Amino acid sequence: MKLVVGVLNITAGGKRIAIIDDETAGLLGVHSSDRIKLSYKGKEIIALANVATDFSPDRVWLYSEISQALGVTGGETVEVQLAPMPESLGHVRAKLRGERLRAPELTTIVKDVVEQHLSDIEISGFLTALKIYGLSMSETEAMSRAMVETGKSLNFGKAPILDKHSIGGIPGDKTSILVVPIVAAAGYTIPKTSSRAITSPAGTADRVETLCPVNLAMDEIQEVVKKTNGCLVWGGALELAPADDLFIRVEYPLGIDPLLLPSIMSKKKAIGATHLVIDIPTGSGAKIKTPTEAYTLASDFVHLGEHLGINVQCALTFGDQPLGCGIGPALETREALSTLMGEGPADVHDKAVSLAGMLFEMVGAKNGRKKAEEILRSGKAECKLRQIIEAQGGNPNVKPEDIPVGPEKAEVRATQKGRVLWIKTDGIVQVARAAGAPKEKGAGIVLKAKLGEAVAKGAVLFEIYAERSSNLASALELAEQLEPVVLSKKVEERMLLGQFPAKTTREKPFMLER
Repeated sequence: MKLVVGVLNITAGGKRIAIIDDETAGLLGVHSSDRIKLSYKGKEIIALANVATDFSPDRVWLYSEISQALGVTGGETVEVQLAPMPESLGHVRAKLRGERLRAPELTTIVKDVVEQHLSDIEISGFLTALKIYGLSMSETEAMSRAMVETGKSLNFGKAPILDKHSIGGIPGDKTSILVVPIVAAAGYTIPKTSSRAITSPAGTADRVETLCPVNLAMDEIQEVVKKTNGCLVWGGALELAPADDLFIRVEYPLGIDPLLLPSIMSKKKAIGATHLVIDIPTGSGAKIKTPTEAYTLASDFVHLGEHLGINVQCALTFGDQPLGCGIGPALETREALSTLMGEGPADVHDKAVSLAGMLFEMVGAKNGRKKAEEILRSGKAECKLRQIIEAQGGNPNVKPEDIPVGPEKAEVRATQKGRVLWIKTDGIVQVARAAGAPKEKGAGIVLKAKLGEAVAKGAVLFEIYAERSSNLASALELAEQLEPVVLSKKVEERMLLGQFPAKTTREKPFMLER
């Protein structure tokens, strides 16, 4: 059937959607969410049909994603017909029945996800099946390879290529800003592609963006790495394992993360990593609660790395409280830069040199931690970060105080004398995000007391920064409700840590980080 194009000039969040009248849909045999094929001047696009009433029956209305792909601006005539069901949907249904899938079947699914041939409902069915039935190691490897093959890859033409990744789960983890320059200053190549925050107050890309541009193209990354041995860039625009971003779009509202391993490892494979340290924060405040869970996950990462040709070691790190004191893009960057300059919190320093030291030992260095300490103490790491900042288009002479933070500020004080017994990391995250982080780079929290520290009545527990007074008020109100810093004189004097049903009915946030 030939229909006239109407262009809506709005996006559908990357989805390929076309709208047709219900009368036209009946003639085509199309139901809502069926696939239709649109053809124009030799180009063919598969789109999901939205069926509506009171639309012109001779028209098909296109969102921007499809109109741009077809090269139409409105008024053109296109051929529209019912498209066949994709083969991958049969494989999705097989997984819903609990069947094991072979590599070609998983590759077909991933390709159809990338080409937008599957709806969010169908993708959610696939992800739910993975959550229920799990992935075998052979399926995990096949998913990882398929996610690499359906995207772009970086090739630096040399080896080894070192990398570091954290599975996330605790706020304030700014160690990549230290590990990358420490490793690069030692002469090794470490091209760090990072994510923006999904559910946390800051992702590495959000932090680094307060220092320099992070949205670099492939050739620009190659040039930065050639000059400095390292980079700190956002991976979202590079189309490295693009299926991952599409899966995450569905995982987040469902509150599940069944593709943690292939998601991380596919992106590391795509940048050519040969040696990789995976940071697994472990503790009551992290995604991974117990050492048993952590060792099981670490074993899976190492095993998958062997299959993909990547030497993987995992670090189980302390996850009972935020790392450092600054939480939020600008506040964390200030703290990372201060640590490189010889100041900063001890836990940030310790974690950075520990992870960098592991990487050094993986490529043959002896006493890797000592080597990392020397590079940090000598100022070579600071110098290297400034080189990277300049190569990426930022100010190499930036000082911590030059990084702007929110002008609106409030203090949350202790109502009793005692010691910090517990820091609710999920509460800290919620308060920081209510203040505006990560979208507003200057928003966040600065902790003034950490676990075990003595606090006087009336002393400041933490400061809240915001760029707008309305956000500051919201964050303060939430802080009063959640009480994220719990005090007690002695452990045995504070047995009640919470109650259910809670006084405030606020759902615990789902943590999904890359």
